[in-house]
Amino acid sequence: MTLAIQIAHLVVCIALVVVVIFQSGKKAGLSGAISGAADTFLAKNKSKGADAILAKATKWVALAFAVLTLCLHII
Repeated sequence: MTLAIQIAHLVVCIALVVVVIFQSGKKAGLSGAISGAADTFLAKNKSKGADAILAKATKWVALAFAVLTLCLHII
């Protein structure tokens, strides 16, 4: 049982790192505005949609990480 939880914990750790790395920084919109990047309607909504999905994924993966960490501590 411990081995299964440890493997799940490792997978969740890697997923958490990947989800956090793929998120855009808070200043990404400002630098795009200053540099004159194309601000099309589709580009704005695509990035906001992706950022929203990644933010939700971060919350759920972090919750799974915390639960698995507590489970490993208890065992």
